[in-house]
Amino acid sequence: MQSFYSHGKLLLTAEYAVLKGAKALAIPCQKGQLLNYTPQNTKLLFWESFDLHKNCWFSASFQLPSFAIEKSSDLAMTQKLSAILISATKQNKQFLAKHGGKVQTYLEFDRNWGLGSSSSLISNIALWAQVNPYLLLEQSFGGSGYDLACAQSDLPLFYTRNNLHPIVESAPFDPPFKEYLFFVYLNQKQSSLAAINAFDWALIDQKIISKINNITEKIMECTAQDAFNTLLLEHEKSIGAMLKLTPVQDLLFQDFNGAIKSLGAWGGDFILASGNEETPNYFKNKGYETVVPYSEMIFKP
Repeated sequence: MQSFYSHGKLLLTAEYAVLKGAKALAIPCQKGQLLNYTPQNTKLLFWESFDLHKNCWFSASFQLPSFAIEKSSDLAMTQKLSAILISATKQNKQFLAKHGGKVQTYLEFDRNWGLGSSSSLISNIALWAQVNPYLLLEQSFGGSGYDLACAQSDLPLFYTRNNLHPIVESAPFDPPFKEYLFFVYLNQKQSSLAAINAFDWALIDQKIISKINNITEKIMECTAQDAFNTLLLEHEKSIGAMLKLTPVQDLLFQDFNGAIKSLGAWGGDFILASGNEETPNYFKNKGYETVVPYSEMIFKP
């Protein structure tokens, strides 16, 4: 059996702007996704995906080498997976050329959380097929690729998109006030692909990219929480003005004592809350049960 593992991810700065070349700060998550492949003497590929409770939520089988669908529990998802595997074989002609077998994937986080169920899958398939993950992403889900950089990183990182060869630098982000940083799930999953397709990329010009780059650098160097909070709100204001959307703190949490920043595609998944020891209770009292301390979310080598 062959096993491949990739981390989940969170984008702390430069959402949307990262797609046009802004420098982003991102973190690999403690939880990720495992892919096991057991070769078998068959011309079929059997696939099963399990959630964090070990329940099988997706299954399919494919004929090889065509990847024609034989069975499926979700046709749209199976067609997408077939396309990804075909893309991998175009990069590596030897991939699954001789025999099929059984694939089982295991998610360690809730599928609705937006921590990278798709990106960790792409990363694992790329490792398995020994192909360029960024090309595989471009030919399937699309996106900036920062999540693929996180998938195989043990530390926070700076990410700058550069076609199929992004610039990835280690970022020793370890704020002294991290015990007061929390990730809060907004109880609704946001589709990154839908957000990308709906966005007018002409809105991102060099001025906004320079501004976001500057904020990212300052956040990296920040040692005082008050200054950090100011930077988070400045980032929110800049992206909000570009999107013509109201920042989530103004929309839902006006009475919060601290600063709140959207993460990834605005409108769902997680937010970053910079507050105090009362922050978890604040959100839980408002009906947001999933409040994860920074130290429990970020991967620790």
